[in-house]
Amino acid sequence: MTDERRPTAEEIPGQKLPYPARQVDMDPAPDSDLSNYQPAGKLKGKTALITGGDSGIGRAVAIAFALEGADVAIFYNENDDDAHTTQAMVKAKGRRCSVIRGDVRQSQDCRAAVERVIAELGGLNILVNNAAYQMAQARFEDVSEEQFRRTLETNIFGYFYMVKAALPHLTTGDAIVNTGSIVGLVGNQLLVDYCASKGAIHAFTKALALNLAERGIRVNAVVPGPVWTPNIPGTMPIEEVEHFGHEVALARPGQPEELAPAYVFLASSDASFVTGSLLEVTGGKLSSG
Repeated sequence: MTDERRPTAEEIPGQKLPYPARQVDMDPAPDSDLSNYQPAGKLKGKTALITGGDSGIGRAVAIAFALEGADVAIFYNENDDDAHTTQAMVKAKGRRCSVIRGDVRQSQDCRAAVERVIAELGGLNILVNNAAYQMAQARFEDVSEEQFRRTLETNIFGYFYMVKAALPHLTTGDAIVNTGSIVGLVGNQLLVDYCASKGAIHAFTKALALNLAERGIRVNAVVPGPVWTPNIPGTMPIEEVEHFGHEVALARPGQPEELAPAYVFLASSDASFVTGSLLEVTGGKLSSG
């Protein structure tokens, strides 16, 4: 989809969907079909595992990886319809796609997911840690211990468990790509626990990059700004959803397909000298203010 067709913040209506929201129920639907993407075989012969791969950024990354020649496994938690839609979209690009349901908060589920990828797709070269949980709360007192635990367990424990499970199968030239967030650098008053988890992901990325460098395994993170995904109407107040993305320089939210090329870059040999990096894709919501 071209810039002219991407909805501006003014065109995003206020809406609230039950969590976990389905991509098909959003108005407007997120752009994640990669219809204008020009592949170049950057991931030919690779196999990737993407957590949170059923919708939003994860779906767009799965399709982009398939276009670049990779087989893909998507690991998701609840939305079967979205997951199987993504699977069909990947298969339509001529690549294999395994669909694995589980919970990244459970280390045994993470190990089982990796084992299925090895069994069904024959190997693993790229791990994309993308699964995330957030829930907005206007008052800090309303962030329950249960919510805080769920947010941290999904967003950082899950990344830890997935790396532990995947690492025995990764080797020189392979890559780990994490999903951070600009709010992990600048904060957001409604998402205190989420911001804390994303800040942790940024530090985890840098430290893990140093730890794995001698093995030739690169570790980086994409740092999105406001992106139109099911998490937004599923977790944010209606007044925050209305005109979502208005605060960035480009005056609109990003679409999932606009994030996907950053993941392709970091997963491919084009980024052979890039590790420990936080790649901001924010539409002009800058970490300096």
